[in-house]
Amino acid sequence: MSDTYTKLQYHLVFSTKQRAALIQPPLRDELYAYLGGILRGQGGILLAIGGMPDHVHLLAGIRPDMALAKMLQLLKANSSKWMNESTDRPGQFAWQAGYGAFSVSESKVPAVRTYILGQEEHHRTTSYEEEFQTLLRRHGLSNNE
Repeated sequence: MSDTYTKLQYHLVFSTKQRAALIQPPLRDELYAYLGGILRGQGGILLAIGGMPDHVHLLAGIRPDMALAKMLQLLKANSSKWMNESTDRPGQFAWQAGYGAFSVSESKVPAVRTYILGQEEHHRTTSYEEEFQTLLRRHGLSNNE
């Protein structure tokens, strides 16, 4: 077989710098659309997006020749620039330096999509820190890695 087939799907999580609550309506929906546009512009696809004022979750498909770290750099740098240009407080918006990226098999896509779209309900009882530590544990990681 001479063809190559891939389906690289990731659950991506990153927060605002110092977890500042800067992702507020009405810019929240515009930011989510902008992040989707960055993905599409790089040949990827946004399958789901959700979050809270201090962090965002994406379920994204990424093409095989795009390094995951490069995609995250593009997502964060371009969206941060856009947010600073779209508000009356330029220079105030920034993402944290790191991120979480977890591979998602096709069979788990519906569950991860539901989880991402249910962020507001989820965070009524769970903090971002608790949520992120749980994601790390579920994927066999510690926050030292």
